[in-house]
Amino acid sequence: MDSEQIKRNTQEIVTEEELDSLLKKKKSSITYCGYEVSGPVHIGTLVAINKQIDFQQAGLKVKVLLADLHTYLNRKGDEKFIEEMIEYWKNSLNALGLKAEFVLGTEFQFDKEYIHDVLSLALNSTMNRALRSMQEIARDVEHARVSQVIYPLMQIADIKALDVDIAHGGMEQRKIHMLARELLPEIGHEKPVCIHTPLLCSLQGPETKMSSSMPETMIKVEEKPEDIKSKISKAYCPPEKEGNPILQICELILFPKFGKMEIKRPDKFGGNVEFTSYEELENSYLDKNLHAADLKNSVAEALIELLEPVRG
Repeated sequence: MDSEQIKRNTQEIVTEEELDSLLKKKKSSITYCGYEVSGPVHIGTLVAINKQIDFQQAGLKVKVLLADLHTYLNRKGDEKFIEEMIEYWKNSLNALGLKAEFVLGTEFQFDKEYIHDVLSLALNSTMNRALRSMQEIARDVEHARVSQVIYPLMQIADIKALDVDIAHGGMEQRKIHMLARELLPEIGHEKPVCIHTPLLCSLQGPETKMSSSMPETMIKVEEKPEDIKSKISKAYCPPEKEGNPILQICELILFPKFGKMEIKRPDKFGGNVEFTSYEELENSYLDKNLHAADLKNSVAEALIELLEPVRG
């Protein structure tokens, strides 16, 4: 089992020692990631998808929770809207190359044992702790509903119900995962290893979050080629790595998929150049040997190619 492929492009592993131990003793370890089906799949989602494809190629069993009931409890849509979004999400994830075991929350979250586990977790968690764990996920924590406090407890119970060894998500999931590690032994399940992937910056820069509710900050996976080119051309791209969404797209989306990037430019500007590692590309850009406009053009073309199966 390729542990380096499992670990690459992650921001945090809690803990790496536990992961190494797990991979040695359990060859068919189960990992899962849950998605609210509340809006369009966008390129920020691709960071997690690429990681799940890494997991599969490294020999892990990948489960994907299409969290229909969580979406409803987090006030992200009514039941009819959520039902329609489930098929859209399945089709999009499949087209992007993720051939995982898809599970709906409503397939098991009304079972008696599951409800018992949620209630047991509620007995062992304070209101403040449950609410704090939702700060990165709920839209308006100041006016949170009771359903949004139940949400993290259900997410913890999901880990037991799906027999998960490795819980995976973006950094916004960290507080819930840490609560899960603390509380899961109380309901008879070992604390999971938690793997967190970085969050992609907004196309407008690090001050705003890439969000499906703000079209100008992100690129949908079904976006038209001309719209991809337009959005990338206007994207924030400072002469540094920190907070640079264009470099992040290269590092976390394009190189994991293609393994290389070709920059096409006129001979008078240095001619075409191919990078076989992200580090090469980053160094060239930061050393001012690669112009932002040339980088953006190549990123747009690569995204158009990557997303073609979804549009097709």
